[in-house]
Amino acid sequence: MQQATKLDANYTCLKGHVKTTFNKLVKAFGEPLVHIAPSEMEKVTIEWVIRFGDSTIATIYDWKGYGYQPAPDEEYEWHIGGHEASAVALVKDQLGLIYGTGPFFEMAN
Repeated sequence: MQQATKLDANYTCLKGHVKTTFNKLVKAFGEPLVHIAPSEMEKVTIEWVIRFGDSTIATIYDWKGYGYQPAPDEEYEWHIGGHEASAVALVKDQLGLIYGTGPFFEMAN
């Protein structure tokens, strides 16, 4: 798994959601590619673009917060985008929400 570029996210679309915290996402995926100040004009202010070992691209992002960003330890429902639906399972697995193989493990609600 590695961070990808914004160009790699072209033509991705919503595939699912994950409820977790910003800090857990940073622990699993590193710092986001995009992290700008909350804005009432921007639809996305935090975004990761990840390329998994099998070349699957996943994006994790806030969507239409319009001036709101979750606190680092606040549970938040993040959007998961990709070219394929498998992006959702790969993100959740890396977070330890499916098989418990991520950097930490928690039971999904």
